[in-house]
Amino acid sequence: MVNAPDILNASILIVDDQDTNIALLEQLLSEAGYTRIASTTKAQEVCALHRKNGYDLILLDLQMPRMDGFQVMEALKTNDADGYLPVIVLTAQPGHKLRALQAGAKDFISKPFDLVEVKTRIHNMLEVRLLYKLLEHYNETLEQTVQERTAELRESEARYRALTELASDWYWEQDEIGVFTKVSGPVLEMLGIRVDTLAGEKADERDDPEMRGWDEAERAVLRDNIAARLPFLDFVFSRTLADGSRRRFQVSGEPMFTQSCRFIGYRGIGVELTSQR
Repeated sequence: MVNAPDILNASILIVDDQDTNIALLEQLLSEAGYTRIASTTKAQEVCALHRKNGYDLILLDLQMPRMDGFQVMEALKTNDADGYLPVIVLTAQPGHKLRALQAGAKDFISKPFDLVEVKTRIHNMLEVRLLYKLLEHYNETLEQTVQERTAELRESEARYRALTELASDWYWEQDEIGVFTKVSGPVLEMLGIRVDTLAGEKADERDDPEMRGWDEAERAVLRDNIAARLPFLDFVFSRTLADGSRRRFQVSGEPMFTQSCRFIGYRGIGVELTSQR
């Protein structure tokens, strides 16, 4: 929120080749309570002064020798550090007002000066300018916060994966069609998953001895959970091998979604329980 002290403490530069106009504006602004007022009669100095001091408002005369106000505004636009041109033009030519606004000026003050108009337009302009700076600062702070939070989330996810890999026999991820996209640990050997299945080619379990022996009732329950995009915790399923031994596995998983709620797969952890004959 912009308050009165903020506005009165804003930095103002007066640019006019007539000393009498500068003196009049300086007196008017001082009497109104403004404390940071600078001036110059040399238009070619404006850009350097603004880069150095970052004025909140520039009162710019349009009719000046060597470099007029329109040329000054064009030069000010090259200042990449300021995307907002804080200029009120001073002009006695009614036809110049529209051209000045098109050139980037935010407002104009007519000559000869109407003192009430001058004070009102300057106050309003500074209020808008300071609000713009507050918004700019807020956006920068928000962007920095988002970057920091993103970095924290990535670090947290890395820790999570490291811990799950230490605490489990395997960590796994699948895409939206069920293809394994990441596997750590001996899951290929334990589950008998074919490498081509991992790469995305679906194997026909009926023709592959390595893919037989699973308890179909258990697998059906697991498939139903996945089809419904439900998480599952410590789900136990088993497989009977050709030699009659039975292997039991415990798996936990959760669905993954984008920020727009599009399903992109599952991730989880698993362990092999004690094998039994």
